[in-house]
Order: sequence, then C-alpha cells, then structure tokens
Amino acid sequence: MGQGMTDEAYKALDMLNAFAGVGVKSFDVTFTDLDGNKLGKGGFLRDRSVNQLRHSIGMLLRETTAHKHNLILRPNVADRDGLIQLDDLTAEQARKFAHRAFMTLCTSPGNYQVWVAVSDPEEDFARRLKKGAGADPSASGATRISGSRNFKRKYGPEFPIVEITVNNPGLKQTRAELESAGLVAPKVRPQDEVIKEIKTRVARVNDARARGWPSYAKCVEGAPRVHGGDDRPDISKADFTFCMISIDWGHSTKDTAEKLMEVSTKAKENGLHYAITTADNAAKAVERNRRESARR
Repeated sequence: MGQGMTDEAYKALDMLNAFAGVGVKSFDVTFTDLDGNKLGKGGFLRDRSVNQLRHSIGMLLRETTAHKHNLILRPNVADRDGLIQLDDLTAEQARKFAHRAFMTLCTSPGNYQVWVAVSDPEEDFARRLKKGAGADPSASGATRISGSRNFKRKYGPEFPIVEITVNNPGLKQTRAELESAGLVAPKVRPQDEVIKEIKTRVARVNDARARGWPSYAKCVEGAPRVHGGDDRPDISKADFTFCMISIDWGHSTKDTAEKLMEVSTKAKENGLHYAITTADNAAKAVERNRRESARR
C-alpha cells in the first residue's frame, strides 16, 4: 500500500485512521463538481469500509484531482449523537477544542471543522455543543477528506488542500468534561413544559387575586428570630417575605408597598421609602427565581 503513495494519500489515511480510532467502521462516499452538485453515474458509493478506502484512496484522490471533483465522506455510526461535527469555525473557535476534539480540519483558508467523540451521548447534546461552539447548526455530518482539494469556483485556480491541524487519536470526551470547559450551551426546557408552568403560574396568580393578599401574620410567624438573643421574629424578613409572595401572586410593586404600609408596624415606623425599597428588592428576587426556574 505504501509504494507510490503521495503525501496527499497519507494525509487521507491519517483522517481515515482518526475516524477508525473512535469507532467508525465505514463511510458513504459522495463525489461533487465545482458547483457542489453530486455527479451522475458513480457519484455515490454506499457503505465503504475503512479498509476498502485505505486501499483505494490513492487512486480516488488522483481521479478526483484530475477532474476537479470533490471527495466527501459521511461516517456511518450506530449512535450519531456520539460523533459531533462542528463546522464553519474560525481558528480562534477551533482552538478551544484543541484538547477536546479527536480531529480538527482546515477545510479552506480561515475555515475550520472540529470533530468531537462523546462517550456518553444524549439527545439534544449535539445541538447544545454546536450552539456553544458557535458552529453551523445545520451541518450535515459530511466532510471533505484530508489531502483532497476543496474544489469550489471561488477558490480557483489555487484550490486549497484540506489539512488536519489537530489529531488526538482515539480521544473521547464525556458530556461533563465538555460542559465544565464552558463549551456547551445550557439546556432548553421543552416548550410544552414551559407552557404548562406558565398556565400553572397564571392560575395560581388568578386564585391569589381572588383570595386577596397573603397572611402577614403567617409571614411574621414563619420569620427567623432576630440576632442578639431576643426571642422575637425578624420583622424585616417577614416584610420581605410578605412582599415576595404578594408580587409572585401578581400584585404590582407599588400596590405591594402600599399594602405593606397597612400591615407592617415597621413599615409604618420607617415610612414609605422603606416599604418601596422592600417591595422593589422582593420584586427583583421573584424575577431572579423565575429566570432560574426557566433554565432548569
């Protein structure tokens, strides 16, 4: 196999071996012209094994180069979520994966493609990784083979050679490793779950409005004791709790501050500014809790 092999063929072998190292056993092969159109007769080869391609890659590269055709591979894997293609990255974006990807390709000047093998894939993780990386979300999973030329009209007449820039044979990552590196976008809750929560919250607010205001006495009863040894409730905490519940029930910050002035002796003693500040801080806390709940 080595006799008569070109540098380009060895580069292609490196790529085949990189895929084989993470469990890929075969590829679908597509040949396209300068405009990206699949060739007619013979333009598609289904399920070619790694060994078949190893033995024929030199000849395939010679023929495609002579006719200015592109040689494109799509790896066949049992669990496609475990093999993730991050396409259309800049050099800076690709560098973040230098120790996370089993292979990085430079497909054209300034344009990189990263391949990550995930040992414990789950549904939607590929989308989250693509989003976190800033990659093309619609990437097809097909790739030009290293050592071949990128035959697009805009690159002529000096068509660039596809090159491997990072090769970490057999490297796999867990979801936790990629998440801890800050490379993965957060989970998005299913739309039906979000809608259900909104409906529940609206129903709760409507019920609360029908009932009126929360019990200020219960807020005082449930408040922590003050510091310093006095066995009495912390009225500031009780006031804050009363405001949070009221605002979560749907009352406005202004109405809540006014209601606090009616029910709280401390608000009466400290004045409207105290009531407005307490209600405003409570409103911010409610909004913070809602944002955190939406992210979970």
